[in-house]
Amino acid sequence: MTDASISHLQVLDWGLLIYDDALKLQEALVSERIAELSPDRLILVEHPPVVTIGRSGSLDDLRESEEAINRKGASVFHVDRGGMATFHGPGQLVAYPIVKLQTKDLRLYLQMLLETVAAVLRSYGLASEFRGRNPGVWAGAAKIASVGVACRRWVTYHGIALNVNADLRWFESINPCGDPDGKVTSMERELGQSVDMAEVKDRFTRAFCRIFGYATPPEVRQRPTERPSWLVLSPSCTESIDRMESVLSWLRLSTVCQSARCPNLGECFARGTATFMILGTICTRTCRFCAVDKGKPDAVDGGEPERIAQAVQLLRLKHAVITSVTRDDLPDGGAEHFVRTVEKVRECCPDVSVEVLVPDFRGSLKALQRICDIRPDVFNHNVETVKRLYPIVRPKARYQRSLGILEYAGKHGLIVKSGIMLGLGETEQEILEAITDLRRTGCSFLTLGQYLAPSKEHFPVSRYVSPAEFEEWAQIARSEGFKKVAAGPLVRSSYRAGEMVCSMRQPLKSYQSKG
Repeated sequence: MTDASISHLQVLDWGLLIYDDALKLQEALVSERIAELSPDRLILVEHPPVVTIGRSGSLDDLRESEEAINRKGASVFHVDRGGMATFHGPGQLVAYPIVKLQTKDLRLYLQMLLETVAAVLRSYGLASEFRGRNPGVWAGAAKIASVGVACRRWVTYHGIALNVNADLRWFESINPCGDPDGKVTSMERELGQSVDMAEVKDRFTRAFCRIFGYATPPEVRQRPTERPSWLVLSPSCTESIDRMESVLSWLRLSTVCQSARCPNLGECFARGTATFMILGTICTRTCRFCAVDKGKPDAVDGGEPERIAQAVQLLRLKHAVITSVTRDDLPDGGAEHFVRTVEKVRECCPDVSVEVLVPDFRGSLKALQRICDIRPDVFNHNVETVKRLYPIVRPKARYQRSLGILEYAGKHGLIVKSGIMLGLGETEQEILEAITDLRRTGCSFLTLGQYLAPSKEHFPVSRYVSPAEFEEWAQIARSEGFKKVAAGPLVRSSYRAGEMVCSMRQPLKSYQSKG
């Protein structure tokens, strides 16, 4: 089933994960595999109680109403796999292969998947059999594993569920796989004792690799289940936050600190730094990591630059960061509004250093030139993640375009800064390549921080990176030639931005207003 050149398998152990999140992750991984951005993957997961109904099923497969099942604590989902109704819950091993079929034969793939479960059962001394009219695996008279697969451009998803220590009473709420008289069993029931799930996962993985022709042992990645201690936030400086929010409300302004739910909001406000978000609060793009609202933006507010200058003065800021939502609806992407805002801040507060954190302006050199002409103290544009993840995490952005923007600013003699989030599924080699790529553009300031999903609707966290690993990446970045590096779990693009720039601020003699 697998090509010798694609014999590498990555195993993703997601632990206990709600079905909806797992389905969204599967869809993203399928897109990656179709685009040849990742190897074949085998997902191992358990779900909180959920009933799923495949393409061949309907609500008629439920023995109770959907509302009654909900009251018991289980969700009901209609999904695009084959098959009818089944149940997933704790104690059940669910395997989702994200595999690009080299032999385009779904029937053969299904047989090999069933044989994988049979091999696991045999290793525990359990006999099993297949029944053609009702795909699955039986132990005696009862079904022990259900299967339901889907395929998109010959990349598989959904998969097979093996009852290990599952609570079988849940199956009384459904007609399992459409069979009103169907009986269901588990490895625990057949063996007369509880079975170690970790051992079942290991045996399943080994059997899958042997049957599908992958090298063993495969790479195994765990999915984090809860935030580690180093991501527990300390109390914020409420006095600074209250003062900031009072001024912002009065002047009808927004900061990205608020809209992006920055964990360092209080600290930065107290240190005299804030990141103002211009051009409204609604972004025209659909990046899957970002908390900023998406949709149709409002008209540009011509009075915004002057009000931001007032806020900088009233708050006695030392360093102001000006950023924006992405405005693909504007001919210049909002570049001229950036220029007017920076000019107003400098007119009002000439001693305040100004950093711009700009979108990509769709690569417009005219827009970029206008930004470079005002000579910001720091030119910041975040690449956000590694190249491979752009189609998944930043579908309307381009990695090479972002590198080109940074290089353009660097060639104009500006201090250039960028940032990368870790924890989206990138590899160590990809992080190193991104750091190297950024340095080659002339970028000299770098921030590295932990990605934290703003909600369950956003791209999920792949892993939590330890403070020690962040420090290692900071050392690597410095060895690559970066002059200033801020790295840590809670670091964000504008974290201690004023401190990063104070020793390298450039004179503004060459700047003249072109308004």
